[in-house]
Amino acid sequence: MPVKDLGFRRAAPALAVFAAVRLLGLAVLAAWGSAVGSSPHTLLSARWDSLWYARIAAEGYGYEVALPNGQVHSNLAFFPLLPWLERLVAGPTGLSYGSAGLVVSAVAGLAAAWGIFAVADLLYGRRAGVFAVGAWAALPVGIVQSMAYSEALFTALAAWALYGALRGRWLTAGLLAAGAGLTRPVGAAVVAAVWVAAALAWRGGERSWRMPAGVALAPMGAAAYVLWVGAHTGHGLLGYLDVQGGWGNGFDGGWAFARFIGAKLASSAAPAGVGLIAGVVLVLWLYRLCLKQRQPAALLVYCGIVVALALCASGYFGSKPRLLLPAFPLLLPAAVALARWRTGRAVAVLGAAALASAVYGAFWLNGSGPP
Repeated sequence: MPVKDLGFRRAAPALAVFAAVRLLGLAVLAAWGSAVGSSPHTLLSARWDSLWYARIAAEGYGYEVALPNGQVHSNLAFFPLLPWLERLVAGPTGLSYGSAGLVVSAVAGLAAAWGIFAVADLLYGRRAGVFAVGAWAALPVGIVQSMAYSEALFTALAAWALYGALRGRWLTAGLLAAGAGLTRPVGAAVVAAVWVAAALAWRGGERSWRMPAGVALAPMGAAAYVLWVGAHTGHGLLGYLDVQGGWGNGFDGGWAFARFIGAKLASSAAPAGVGLIAGVVLVLWLYRLCLKQRQPAALLVYCGIVVALALCASGYFGSKPRLLLPAFPLLLPAAVALARWRTGRAVAVLGAAALASAVYGAFWLNGSGPP
C-alpha cells in the first residue's frame, strides 16, 4: 500500500470536521438542558457506566450490587484502562474522576478520528478519509464519543492498531491491540484482525521478527485482565464469564434479541420492533457493501466480530447502537460515495446528519440514555 504523510496538516480537515460535529452535539445538549433543567455535565460524566468507571478509578475493584432478582452487578465487568487513565488525569489536575473521564474521551475522540482518517486515507484517499470521520462523528449515538465512556478510547486504539497492521508495523499493532484488550471485551476483534493481517503477510512472504512479536503482544491485555478476574473470583478461566452472567450478558447467537424484537412486534410497541429490524438489516447491508468494496481482510474480520458481538449478545438490547460505534469500517462505502459527490452536496448531507445526531443525542441523554 502507498505510504502517505500522516502529519497534522494532512489530517487537520478531518479533525476539524470531527470537532465541529462534536461541538454541535454539545451545544444542542446544553440548550436542551437549559430548557428542561438538566445538567449536561452530569449526563455526560455521572450517569450509567460512567459512574462505574469513576468508582473503579476512586476505589479499585470489588464493588458489586445485588439485585432483587438474584443477579449480581460487579464492577469487574468493566475493563481497567479507562479508569486508570481517569486516575492519571485526575491526580495532577484535581478534577473529579468523572470530569477526568470527559478529558480522556475528548482526547481519545480526536485520536479515534485521526485513526479512522488514517485508515480511510490509506485505502481510498484523503477526501474519503475526511468524510469517514464526519460520518462517524455524526452517527445517531455519536454523543457517546463525548461521554465518560470507553467507546472513544477503544475506537482510537482499534483504528490505529488496524492502521499499523495494514502498514506492517507489527509491534505498534500488537501493543495497540493489547491496549484495546484492556479497554473493552470486544478487544478480541482487534486481536483477531492483527492475527489475520499477520498471517496473510506471512503467506505473502514477509519475514520479520516484529511480526511474531506483535502477534504475541496483541492478546496480552485482554488475557491479563481475564486471568486476573479469574484469580480474583476464584473461578479460573470462567471467572469473567460468570461476572458477565451476573449482568445478564452472554452470547446466544442473537436468540434473546430476536425474542425481544418479537415481543415488541406483538405489543403496542410494534413500530419500535419494525425499527429494530430495519436497523439490523441496515447494518448487515452495510457489511455486505464492505465485502463488495473488497476492504482488507483485517478490517472485515474486525468489523464482522464487532457486529456479531453487538447483535448476538443476550442482554442490554438498548445498548446495541452504542456497541456498534467502534465498527467504523461500515461507514467506508458511504465515505467513498460522498467523496465522489460535489462538495456542497456532500457537506449538506453530512451537516444534516450532524444536526439530526445532535438533536437525537440531547433527546436520548435526557430520556432513557445509554444503559
